[in-house]
Amino acid sequence: MPPSRDLAALLDIMVALRTPGSGCPWDLEQTFASIAPYTVEEAYEVVDAIERGDLADLKDELGDLLLQVVFHARIAQEAGHFAFPDVVEAITAKMIRRHPHVFGDAKDLTSAEVKGLWSSIKAQEKALRAQARVKAGLPPEREAKGLLGGVPTTLPALSRAVKLQAKASTVGFDWNDARLVLAKIQEEALEIEAALNAGASKSEVAGEVGDLLFAVANLARHVDADPEAALRMTNAKFERRFAYIESSLEAAGGSLTEASLEEMDALWNAAKAQEL
Repeated sequence: MPPSRDLAALLDIMVALRTPGSGCPWDLEQTFASIAPYTVEEAYEVVDAIERGDLADLKDELGDLLLQVVFHARIAQEAGHFAFPDVVEAITAKMIRRHPHVFGDAKDLTSAEVKGLWSSIKAQEKALRAQARVKAGLPPEREAKGLLGGVPTTLPALSRAVKLQAKASTVGFDWNDARLVLAKIQEEALEIEAALNAGASKSEVAGEVGDLLFAVANLARHVDADPEAALRMTNAKFERRFAYIESSLEAAGGSLTEASLEEMDALWNAAKAQEL
């Protein structure tokens, strides 16, 4: 089967992979749940390619993410639930419905008005879904209770912390100065120190670390920084500087296992001075 620019070819490949007897044993074993972690991973790799400005890699990563959509749709089709064309129809219908200022009569709206209209249409969709479930004899959708109930639990922890904090801020439960959040971070760090000094259990110390991370996420929100993106940048910086340590030691005939902490720290500072 040759490569193709036709989406139908990708769908055919997935059918072949999932065909008992002639398909791929690994692909045949997969379920929605088993490939869900890969779906999340592929979405992160798309973001990584964007942040690195690597458009060639972005093309490949978008393909990997598209494959995940095709994979889920094929599993659903085999079970008689829906197929890939139904996924396409659902999203095209939703985009047309939620953009009456483009595809309908609601013209000349500001960005703020568009956002308000989007929320209103989502509320209408939710009401219609509830009516449809009643007609079909299905139980009501599980309601997210409380102000924070609608924040998805599947989000990365730092991102979810920011969304929880932002929701709470809509009713005034928030600081109005980033320096007050910084003071909270210092307070949480002292509580970790106290827990360590008191010989607290691992779970107790972990709880205090969680409080510190939550406060750091809150600080990021107050200074308009995405904590996930900020941490990814720091991870990349750590990798660059550690690679400098490793290559410098090897150039001098040494190795990481033979070097002392003092030697590695000096090389770290050298990398830092070069802004690596």
